[in-house]
Amino acid sequence: MADEAKAKGNAAFSSGDFAAAIRHFSDAITLSPDNHVLYSNRSAAYASLQKYAEALTDAKKTVELKPDWSKGYSRLGAAHLGLGQHDDAIAAYTKGLEIDPNNEALKSGLADAQSAASRHRAPPPTNNPFGDAFSGPEMWAKLTADPTTRVFLQQPDFVNMMQDIQKNPNNLNLYLKDQRVMQALGVLLNIRMRAPTEDTDMPESSPSPPPQERKRPAETEPAKEEKHPEPEPESMESAEDREAKERKADAQKEKEAGNAAYKKKDFETAIQHYTKALELDDEDISYLTNRAAVYLEMGKYEECIKDCDQAVERGRELRSDFKMIARALTRKGTALVKMAKCSKDFEPAIETFQKALTEHRNPDTLKKLNDAEKAKKELEQQEYFDPKLADEEREKGNEFFKQQKYPEAVTHYTEAIRRNPEDPKAYSNRAACYTKLGALPEGLKDADRCIELDPTFSKGYTRKGAVQFFMKEYDKALETYQEGLKHDPNNQELLDGIRRCVEQINKASRGDLSPDELKERQAKAMQDPEIQNILQDPVMRQVLTDFQENPKAAQEHTKNPMVMNKIQKLISAGIVQTK
Repeated sequence: MADEAKAKGNAAFSSGDFAAAIRHFSDAITLSPDNHVLYSNRSAAYASLQKYAEALTDAKKTVELKPDWSKGYSRLGAAHLGLGQHDDAIAAYTKGLEIDPNNEALKSGLADAQSAASRHRAPPPTNNPFGDAFSGPEMWAKLTADPTTRVFLQQPDFVNMMQDIQKNPNNLNLYLKDQRVMQALGVLLNIRMRAPTEDTDMPESSPSPPPQERKRPAETEPAKEEKHPEPEPESMESAEDREAKERKADAQKEKEAGNAAYKKKDFETAIQHYTKALELDDEDISYLTNRAAVYLEMGKYEECIKDCDQAVERGRELRSDFKMIARALTRKGTALVKMAKCSKDFEPAIETFQKALTEHRNPDTLKKLNDAEKAKKELEQQEYFDPKLADEEREKGNEFFKQQKYPEAVTHYTEAIRRNPEDPKAYSNRAACYTKLGALPEGLKDADRCIELDPTFSKGYTRKGAVQFFMKEYDKALETYQEGLKHDPNNQELLDGIRRCVEQINKASRGDLSPDELKERQAKAMQDPEIQNILQDPVMRQVLTDFQENPKAAQEHTKNPMVMNKIQKLISAGIVQTK
């Protein structure tokens, strides 16, 4: 039963329903409180809902129960990281790597924790001569007042750079190549600086023409105007800056050529172009992820994974967009899935997709994760499939059932189902156990599965009818027994079930129920969607009114089979009485 609750939790987690996953894992923990995997799974579900305090409690319990299991430290590190406890997160990931040095999830988590710790530590004392220019709210007021820099404030990347400089003025050196920053520096220092008006280069787009190309009137103006050229603004660009921009522009051209070759499936040429782009500009990880995509198409999965790992590492150094990091991890996961078809190990791919989803929740990545988990489950079922052992386990369950040891019987029936998921008898027998234990919803589910596997198997109908009878859904139980008789007209269990249902239905229709019984049955019926629909139907409301107030109209209603069928359902539910 704990395994079933765990399976439900895993399914809910995979579909993104983390609250339901937590409920199922909690049920499983109640049944198996010493199972470290259950605490680990619930910790992951809590973390997905950003309930990091609860995630930390479960992660600590996981490590306590299984101190030599590396995934427990991965959960512990993630919880500490979510709470902003960076040093504790680093310690947890480091401890996990001592147990499993090659664990990619732990390596990636450690890199995240170290990066977060460096960002949140106090900046070193500034010795930048321009530090005062970036301090206080006056900086934003000056930038807003100037018509040139006011435009820059509409650009998120510029705002991010200025915030980074304001936080630590020493970071100004990182952005001196950006003309917008230089223009802002001039405004803040009250120095006139002229900067090109072209937009700065953005990833994934072709660069604008270099500014110096616009300083050649001979190429664009008549020759006579060369005698009196317009005065040019003083250029703030150095030769090094111009060379860097040219290299970025050339890298973009190489990337576009690589994209064109990729579309033509000329993979070798595409790799050459992406490699050249990377040599020209190592600050754009899209060259790595694009080359990884080519390797993936070529079936060179090791090379693909290597490029993806390099893209993630470089992307963190450059503080690249989380979406780009997620893309690299998703591509790596796809390669790992391809390799898993030979290695039969889907766990690395699943962990990689989960990591990608923590960076950016992309529907395509979620689908790939679900597919990988499904493939892992199917593989496990194939490797576990053994009809002979399934029959042996079912017989062991039968022996315990005869001894009225129902929990033990459930264990063996469950193992029989795992060994042979297509055996209707195992589901039928387990449904009988669940009914004895009062676990009626589980019994109903097993009975439905039994009927689904073999619609002619009469035991499935007797099991389902018995569950519905105990749930006091007598009209539904009656329908189930009647359906079973279509396949086995002389089955005594089905006939006895019909008799018991009719007795209960007649008892309700005659008004022979005690007030408490009637109240209980009516309350249960009102939770039934079918009963709710009948009572909300305007036509049926009029029919019921006619039965009370208009005998002539009521007589006409009795000729309508559909109306009478609905009335019979209300009578069976105790809503309507004929007495």
